[in-house]
Amino acid sequence: MHIQRKAGLRQGKKLSLTSLFTGLVTLVVLLTTTIIMVGSYDSKKQSLMETTLHLNFSNADRMARTMDSLFQSIRGSLAHNAQMLSKVDGMTPEQVGHQLELMRNSSNYFNSIVVIGKDGLVRNVEPTSIGTAGKHITSQAAKEALELKQPYTSAPYMTKNTNRLIVFLSQPIFSNDGTYLGILGGTIYLQENNVLSSIFGNNKVDDFGSYYYIVDSGGHLLYHPDKRLFGNDVSGNEVVQKLMKGQSGEQQVRNLNGNELLAGYSSVPESGWGIVVVSPVALIRQQLIGHIQTIIAYSLIPFIILLSAVILVAHRLARPFAYLADLVSKMGKERIVLPPVKPHWSREADLLTKAVFLAVADIQKQTDQLTQEAATDTLTGLKNRRSLEYTLSQWIASGIPFSLIVLDVDRFKFVNDTYGHVTGDEVLKHVAGVIVSSLRPDDVCHRFGGEEFVILLARTRPAEAFNVAERVRRALEQRKGPIPTQVTVSQGIAHYPQHASEQAELLKKADQALYRAKSNGRNRTMVAEDNPAAPSA
Repeated sequence: MHIQRKAGLRQGKKLSLTSLFTGLVTLVVLLTTTIIMVGSYDSKKQSLMETTLHLNFSNADRMARTMDSLFQSIRGSLAHNAQMLSKVDGMTPEQVGHQLELMRNSSNYFNSIVVIGKDGLVRNVEPTSIGTAGKHITSQAAKEALELKQPYTSAPYMTKNTNRLIVFLSQPIFSNDGTYLGILGGTIYLQENNVLSSIFGNNKVDDFGSYYYIVDSGGHLLYHPDKRLFGNDVSGNEVVQKLMKGQSGEQQVRNLNGNELLAGYSSVPESGWGIVVVSPVALIRQQLIGHIQTIIAYSLIPFIILLSAVILVAHRLARPFAYLADLVSKMGKERIVLPPVKPHWSREADLLTKAVFLAVADIQKQTDQLTQEAATDTLTGLKNRRSLEYTLSQWIASGIPFSLIVLDVDRFKFVNDTYGHVTGDEVLKHVAGVIVSSLRPDDVCHRFGGEEFVILLARTRPAEAFNVAERVRRALEQRKGPIPTQVTVSQGIAHYPQHASEQAELLKKADQALYRAKSNGRNRTMVAEDNPAAPSA
């Protein structure tokens, strides 16, 4: 009776073919939908980010061109009026004042205009209410401009008397015979009404969270939606650093507050300033969530219809769906060899079969790519240490005699300390390229770590390995590298099983030979000392 009850219980737990088939198809459809949504998410994300970056750069570039033209006009106005003042020594204060008033009223370029003699005495100022006429200049920017005797644009600075954030521009005044008379200068109050503030001062964060800001050549904020930040030093920002070098472009960046932004930036050649237009990455995420919700909404009804049809024809469709379920269950466990796709009489089964095949092929392609990346050094493109250890264990297990060369770049720390790590990386890529071009077709080079490389030479005796190593060393010695000094290497050679029968010991022997090469003056190759106990190959 007990056995009968257990048998009846097991029988009661069995699922009907329709329920089982429906569950399997649901799993396959959900898996396929998930893959499609993941792919669509990545594609849409990339598209949105690229579009936003291009748009931000386009806006920044347009604004930069506008500002550049404006500064050219400002500079042209200063140059013209400086020429008009070439006879300033023979002009009365009223005549000079009239010229400055005419210059100020003819445009909205400057909030104030001043003529300073070469002795630092303010001859005229407009508006006269400023009250500095007849006094010597105290502003460091004015002193620099007077000393420079060339067109000058200052970094923004705060005035002592009025506590205004201003930018000072000047043009030298020369007489007709070339005598230096002083400067014609104009001040722009960044936070007050002028041509710059009218164009760029009404800066607000739009409904999408996008905004722009303007920095000077020293990385100080000139315009920003938050006016409290005017004058702040933001030179630590990666985009601002590029603008300070006169570069333009677009990239994803994290600002000084830790927020991820999509930035388009463009420099202003005439003033050395830069304009940055940014949009928050969070905006992209919100749009992507809406995109996924739309996909789900559109996919839901077809999925329900498909599931209903599957239930109605479960018995007839059981075989192809069972095959697909088995195929999906193998994903991630073994490599699947996909047979040619054969048409099926059922449209749903045919479409699903093709979709799953595409999904499996795509996943296997990505898996193969990840496997390749896991065994490759990202900097040099060579096989990495993990791949080296795997190959050594396989060769030793198979009893294949081989030699290995441990190669180390000489004085690499000096290269990094002297030229920087970016140049150090270029040196490593240079060394890797020379090694690969100097090896035989069956030889394999791995990056062991840092500036150390390991070359494996199957079925190669130490003497022949020495010739290969010397060919590599001489090629590096003769090849021009990315630094002015010569790039050389030291090398140590060990042989399996002549010098060691275990992987760790073999690498140790090669390392010891390498250190002997370095101790003997570098830029040389040494072979490990024979191990009397090791069998000959």
